[in-house]
Amino acid sequence: MTRIFKFIALFCFALTVSFCSDDDEPTTKNLVLNISGLENLGSDYVYEGWIMVSGSPVTTGRFTVNDNGILSQTSFNLDLDDLDAATAFILTIEKAVGDVPEPSDVHILAGDFSGNSGTLSIDHGAALGNNFSTAIGKYILATPTNGANNDENSGVWFLDLSSGSPAVGLSLPTLPAGWKYEGWVVTNGQPVTSGKFTSVTGADEFDGFSDNMAGPPFPGEDYLLNAPSGLTFPVDLSGGKAVISIEPDPDNSPNPFLLKPLVGDIPANAIDHTTYNLGQNLNFPTGSFSR
Repeated sequence: MTRIFKFIALFCFALTVSFCSDDDEPTTKNLVLNISGLENLGSDYVYEGWIMVSGSPVTTGRFTVNDNGILSQTSFNLDLDDLDAATAFILTIEKAVGDVPEPSDVHILAGDFSGNSGTLSIDHGAALGNNFSTAIGKYILATPTNGANNDENSGVWFLDLSSGSPAVGLSLPTLPAGWKYEGWVVTNGQPVTSGKFTSVTGADEFDGFSDNMAGPPFPGEDYLLNAPSGLTFPVDLSGGKAVISIEPDPDNSPNPFLLKPLVGDIPANAIDHTTYNLGQNLNFPTGSFSR
């Protein structure tokens, strides 16, 4: 009987050790995202999350967003040690196919862990780094590329003419790599680009709708030639909108991206060569994350 009891005791001890062994300790943990304000990127691009672990990015996984702003996935199972050691979370925009296993330059949201959670914003240093609360914009209607007094309400130029001479019309923070500004008009309900730019004191990257004369050294465009489908140029821009957006570079869409820090209604009775103001539009994506 003594041997039997010893055997049973040893068996129970081994069983207890087995159930308490390191093999049964959890090795993964969930990162949970709660983000609002993102948009559908189409089929060519996706969102990808990253945690910073010992100064290096570790992917948390990719997801898409539908037309209602709903994320395709909000919980991501990660290595426990990596997640516990993470100091920050960064959200990027990546190519859906043929991407490299490192973050792109297009960082849209970021935040630091405070304990087991954190908040996301565009103004974090690892994202765009600014909340754009100091952004200012002015514009005029004019068509300098076809000479004076011709279809003057068919062009928008982001400059200030209130002093009588053309001056800088935009005050915008410098963007980090992966982003560019883009000017737009919305006419007959359709957004049309005026060109991308990184400097407010020079011509932008596009003049495909302008005539053959030189425009002023500021972002802007005349809508005189080569109208896109659905529009006829020249077009009177009165009653439309003027917009400055922040676009991913490379861009994911021919339409304005969701970041539009400056927007202004063009008066229905707009007068050419008159300076009008753009208003701030700081409705940016926000969110939180937890582990």
